[in-house]
Amino acid sequence: MSLGDSYTIGESVCDSCRFPEQLKDSLNSRYNTEDSFQLKIIAQTGWTTSSLINAIDSESPENDYDLVTLLIGVNNQYQRKDFSLYETEFPQLLITSINLAKGDKTNVIVVSIPDYAFTPFGQGNTNISSEIDKYNAFAKNYCEQNEITFVNITDITRLGLTNNNLVASDGLHPSTLAYSLFIEKILPFALDKLSD
Repeated sequence: MSLGDSYTIGESVCDSCRFPEQLKDSLNSRYNTEDSFQLKIIAQTGWTTSSLINAIDSESPENDYDLVTLLIGVNNQYQRKDFSLYETEFPQLLITSINLAKGDKTNVIVVSIPDYAFTPFGQGNTNISSEIDKYNAFAKNYCEQNEITFVNITDITRLGLTNNNLVASDGLHPSTLAYSLFIEKILPFALDKLSD
C-alpha cells in the first residue's frame, strides 16, 4: 500500500510510471509468479496530511498489508499550513501506516519529500528548499527515534535544474526517470522487509 499526494499518485506521468507501480513491478520481477504483489494507493494531488487522514478514514482499508509507504507533507508547506499541523499529523499517519502494515513498524517505509524548488516551477527558490528541509528533518528524526525506515530521495530531485530529464512535462513533478531513481533507493529496503 502507498499513502501520499501527487508524488505517490504520479502527477504528469503514466500510471505504470509512478513510484509505487515501479516498486510493485520491481518486486514482482524478483519473486516467482505465485507471489505476485497487489498494490493499493490512497493519494491525490494537492493532499495535505489532513486530507490523507480523512481519506484513509473514509476508505477504512484492511490492515493486512505486507508493505506500506508514506510520502506526505509537501502540500502542508505549499499551502502555508502551520508547521505544528505536520508535527501533529505526521506521527498520526505513521501510526496508521503501522496499523495497516499488520501492526508491524518494520513493514513501513517513509519516503522523504521531494524539493520542487529544483524545477522550472520552483526556479531554485531557497525558501522552498529550507522549508522542505525542515519537514524532512522532522520526519527523519521521528522515524529514527521510533526505529522506522526513512529513505531520502530529496537529493535526487535537487538535480532537477541541471538534469531536466528528472522533471515531468508539467515542469513541477518528478519524471518517470526520477521515480526509477527513487526505486533504486527504496527497493533494497522493501526486499529486506519482505524477506523476513
